Amino acid sequence: MFDNLSDKLLSTIKKVRGQSRITEANVDEAIREIRLALLEADVNFKVVKLFLDRVRVKALGQEVLTSVSPGQQFTKIVHDELLQVLGGSDPVEINLKGSPAVLMIVGLNGAGKTTTAAKLGLHIRQKIKRKPGLVSVDIYRPAAREQLEILAKQNDLPICTVPISEPQKMVEEALKWAKDNFVEVLIVDTAGRMQIDETLMAELTKLKDFLKPQEVVLVADSQLGQQSVNVAEGFNKAVGLTGLILTKIDGDARGGAALSIRETLGIPIKFLGTGEKVSALEIFHPDRLASRLLDMGDVLTLVEKAQEVMDEKEVRDSVKKMARSQFTVDDFLKQLKMLKKMGGMESILSMLPGMGQLTKQMKQMAPPDQEMKKIEAIIQSMTQGERTNHKVLNGSRRLRIAKGSGTQVSDVNKFINQFEQSQKMMSQMMKMGMGRGGAGGNPFGGAPGGKGAGRFR
Repeated sequence: MFDNLSDKLLSTIKKVRGQSRITEANVDEAIREIRLALLEADVNFKVVKLFLDRVRVKALGQEVLTSVSPGQQFTKIVHDELLQVLGGSDPVEINLKGSPAVLMIVGLNGAGKTTTAAKLGLHIRQKIKRKPGLVSVDIYRPAAREQLEILAKQNDLPICTVPISEPQKMVEEALKWAKDNFVEVLIVDTAGRMQIDETLMAELTKLKDFLKPQEVVLVADSQLGQQSVNVAEGFNKAVGLTGLILTKIDGDARGGAALSIRETLGIPIKFLGTGEKVSALEIFHPDRLASRLLDMGDVLTLVEKAQEVMDEKEVRDSVKKMARSQFTVDDFLKQLKMLKKMGGMESILSMLPGMGQLTKQMKQMAPPDQEMKKIEAIIQSMTQGERTNHKVLNGSRRLRIAKGSGTQVSDVNKFINQFEQSQKMMSQMMKMGMGRGGAGGNPFGGAPGGKGAGRFR
């Protein structure tokens, strides 16, 4: 997420860390480098100026604290100002008051409006526990309505389909359908254009006046950079935006949109689209993004993801097996599958404090998720008996497993050796009492989120 911007911010802060004290000279040098990093990330130049002016004033006016280094002080100042640019520490919740509550989705073609409408539906059903309903009033883009119908069917989401092609009549029917079917939140996917035009805005204004939605949410492509500010400004003037959803942040997003729109227009970012899957939607937490940009981790999001995919009984059973040296290859496969549901090893490591840069180095040598795929293929090629007791793996069995998994015997041997070393280490940790947190239901034992996890480094 915003890797290039994060790398350059961290590189600058690292130089300040090497100084014995904060001076006007080294602050000015750091600010010059941060300015270049932000402009390269396509952050609006007015936002860059305001941000850096505040950083400079705070850095030079900061009292020297004996308990922290200059680098730690400067990191905290940059973090606090990033937080202000992104909208403060707390997420802005969506307004679902109404019967039904109406969410109107707007944006340009290609930003991901239709997929985002389905993502919102799934989020509202799973996380907020309200009944969503979908309707598409996009009569211009070929197969737009069919696309939403397919996504709704795949995810068991109610959808209103009407055999008419006049947007206002369509939303009239959708409101009746929502009340008849006890839909609590109606999500309206509107038409987009390749660029903002008067016809589009006039149509959206009429729809808004009729629907009186609780939310008018702009879906913006994060890869647009500061151009997204112009897009947001145009929609805001026409329909009065209440929030933003930034999409495609898992791609080569430079960060400009996230750092520009909120500061320039005062419209809160409410969600981030983190992938193509309908489940890939995250509530936007400004403090968590600021921390991840500075490689300070995002342990809260990690724990939330773990709670979504981990079964507490399975975790307790695994901890007991680790303590008794009974943890098997089959148990390890279950852990691998849970890691994949959480986004993969690279995603998990990137959320741990100080691990972002280490993860990049690991990817250059042997990408963690590629290694995990290889290990999973090896385990899948074993019989159930071999997974339960890997000690039966002789030379001929290992050759069969290597052929079945498309790997080399040396890969199989390497995995078994690493697994046995891990078994011993986990057993020793349990005996030393380091696993008490895990036994109590914390899937991470005494690791992330413990003492010092949130400190500036």
